[in-house]
Amino acid sequence: MASNSALESTIDKILKDTEQGILANIKSGLDDSQQNLDAAIPRLESEYDKIISDGKKEADKIEKQITGSSDIEARNKQLMALEEAVDKVFSTALDQIANADRSGDYSNLIKTLIGEATQILGTSEILISTNTKDRDVVQSVLSQFTGAELSSETFDCLGGIMVKSKDGTMTFDNTLDARIERLKPLIRKEIAAKFGVGI
Repeated sequence: MASNSALESTIDKILKDTEQGILANIKSGLDDSQQNLDAAIPRLESEYDKIISDGKKEADKIEKQITGSSDIEARNKQLMALEEAVDKVFSTALDQIANADRSGDYSNLIKTLIGEATQILGTSEILISTNTKDRDVVQSVLSQFTGAELSSETFDCLGGIMVKSKDGTMTFDNTLDARIERLKPLIRKEIAAKFGVGI
C-alpha cells in the first residue's frame, strides 16, 4: 500500500513539475511575442515615415516641374508624374513586402488577418488558402483558431490569406495584394490632395 502512495506522490510531482514547465514556456513565449511586437512598431513607423518622405520629395520635385503652368496639358503631365511617383513608391513597398522575413512579426500579422476574416465572414468555420511561402506561418498559428483549416491548395500572391467559409457561401480576400489594392485609391487621393492635384 505504501508503494502505491509513493508512486502516486511521484506521479503527482512529475505532473506538477511538467505543468509548471509548460506554463512557464507559454508565458515566456507570450512575453517574447509582445517584446517582438513592441520592438517592431518603431521600425515599421520609421519605414512608413521614409516612404512618405520619399513620396513627398518625389512629389515636391514633380510640383516644381509643373509650377507656373495652368493649362490642361500641364495638369495632365502633373497627374501622370504623380501617378508615376506613386507607382514607384508602391513598387518599392511591394518589393520589400515580397522579400520580408516570414517570422516573428509576420506570424502576428497572419493572426490578425485570420481574425479579421472570421469577423467579416461571421464564422470561425473557415478554409484558409495562401501562397507556398506563407504556408508554414499560417499552419503555425492555425491552432489558435478553432474551426479553421488550411487548404492543401496554394495560389500566387505577395502574402496573406484567402478565406472561404466551409459551407462555400462566403469568401474574403485578405491577401496583402488585395489589401494594397484596396488602399491604393485612398493613398493616391491623399497624396494628390496634399499637392493640390485633383484625381
